[in-house]
Amino acid sequence: MDHLGLLLTIALHAALQSTSNAIWCNCTTLQCDKTGSQCETDGACMASTSFIDGLEQHVRACITFDNLIPPGQPFYCLSAEGLLNTHCCYTDYCNSIDLKVPSVTSQSGLVGGFGLGGPWGPVELVAVIAGPVFLLCLLLMLGVFLFQYHQRAYSHRQRLEVEDPSCDHLYPAKDRTLQDLIYDMSTSGSGSGLPLFVQRTVARTIVLQEIIGKGRFGEVWRGRWRGGDVAVKIFSSREERSWFREAEIYQTIMLRHDNILGFIAADNKDNGTWTQLWLVSDYHEHGSLFDYLNRYAVTIEGMIKLALSAASGLAHLHMEILGTQGKPGIAHRDLKSKNILVKKNCTCAIADLGLAVRHESMTDTIDIAPNQRVGTKRYMAPEVLDESINMRHFDSFKCADIYALGLVYWEIARRCNSGEEMRKVVCDQKLRPNIPNWWQSYEALRVMGKIMRECWYANGAARLTALRIKKTLSQLSVQEDIKI
Repeated sequence: MDHLGLLLTIALHAALQSTSNAIWCNCTTLQCDKTGSQCETDGACMASTSFIDGLEQHVRACITFDNLIPPGQPFYCLSAEGLLNTHCCYTDYCNSIDLKVPSVTSQSGLVGGFGLGGPWGPVELVAVIAGPVFLLCLLLMLGVFLFQYHQRAYSHRQRLEVEDPSCDHLYPAKDRTLQDLIYDMSTSGSGSGLPLFVQRTVARTIVLQEIIGKGRFGEVWRGRWRGGDVAVKIFSSREERSWFREAEIYQTIMLRHDNILGFIAADNKDNGTWTQLWLVSDYHEHGSLFDYLNRYAVTIEGMIKLALSAASGLAHLHMEILGTQGKPGIAHRDLKSKNILVKKNCTCAIADLGLAVRHESMTDTIDIAPNQRVGTKRYMAPEVLDESINMRHFDSFKCADIYALGLVYWEIARRCNSGEEMRKVVCDQKLRPNIPNWWQSYEALRVMGKIMRECWYANGAARLTALRIKKTLSQLSVQEDIKI
C-alpha cells in the first residue's frame, strides 16, 4: 500500500503541474455551448463590445497562449476607436466585466489617443514618435549646414556692430573722399585694403549710374560715391564662388600696385528679391585694353607705355615678398586684353583675378579655388591646351601667363584678332601670330617682336619672366626718351 500511495501522490502532483498554467474564462461563442459557456486556456480571457449594423454586440472567449502575439499588446486584444472595445485579462473568469463602446473623441486608458490601452502598442508608439523627430533632426542638420556654408562665404566681411576706435582715421566721415581712403590704404602698411566694416559702409552708400560692361559673371556699372566714380562689378548669385575668390585675392597683403586694378570693397546687397554680390574697384573711363585698341591708334610711345605697365603689374603679381607683411606669388590664369584696363594716363591695370592661384612657399602648396570657370582658349599656352601643364609646380602657371602676355603685346602692336581653333593652331601646327619683317626697321617694334617670340616658346621654362620683360621695356623707354 505504501508503494501504491506514493504512485498516486506522484500522479496527482503531475496532474496539478500540467494544469497550473491554465485559467477558466467566460465564453459566449458557439464552441463553448458544450462546456456550459466557459472555456479553459493557457493564454488569456477576452471580453469585447462592438457595434455591428447599429447593434451593440458582446463577445467573451478564450485566447490561447500562441495567439498572444506580439507580447505585451497582442493583436487579439487591440481596440478600434469608436467601433470596438477589447479587454484581455489573465485570471479565472476575469472577462465577466461589462464594456462600453468608446466614442471617437474619448477612450478609456488613452492619453491623446496613444495610450498603451489604445490602438497602438509600444512598437507603434515608437514609430509614430520617431518619424517626426527624425525629420526634425534632418531639417536642423540641413539648416546648420546652410548656415555654416554662408558663414564661410561671407567670413571675410565681419558684421561689426561697434566701431573700432583704432580705425577712426579710416572711417568714411562726411568730409572724406574716395581719394582720401585710397591714400590711407596705400600708406597704412598692410596693403590689403580697407577695414571690412568700412568696405561695407562704402558699398552700401554707392549710387549706380550706368552699365558699362557685361560678362559671364554678370554686369559692370559705373557708380558714384562721395563725388567720385567707382566701378561696381555685380556677380549673379550662381557666380558666388568667383565673387568670393576675386575679393579674397584682391585683399591679399601687399597686393596693391599702380598697375593692378585698385580694389575698394566687397559686399552683398539684398534687394528683397535676390542677393547681388558686389565688388567695388577703381573706375577707368577708357575701359578695357581690348576696347581701347579698337577705338584709338597706338603710337610707339603709347605702345611702350601700355606694354611696360602691363609687364610691371604682372611682375608684381608673380613676385613673392618675404617677411611678416609678405605677399605670396600669384598667377593670373586668365590674362587677356579684355581683363586689362587702361587708366587715364594710358597705362595698364591688370584686373579680373577670379581665376588666380596663390603659392605658399613655406609649404610649397598652390591655393587653387574650386571654381568651374576656365580661361580663354585664344590666350591659352600650348601646355594648357593639351593639358600637359604641371599643376603642382607654381612656375608652370607663371609661364602660362607669359604666353598670354605675348599675345596681348601682339594685339597692342597689330590691333588684330583671330577666331581660329586654337588647339589645332597652337599645339598641332605650332603656329604663332605673324610678326612682319618691316618691324626690323623700327627699334621699338623689333624689341617688341623679340619679346613676343620669347613669350611663345613651346617649352614654358624657356619663356621670359615678367620681371625680365619689365627690365627690357624699361631700357627701351629710356632709349626712346619716354616718360612713364
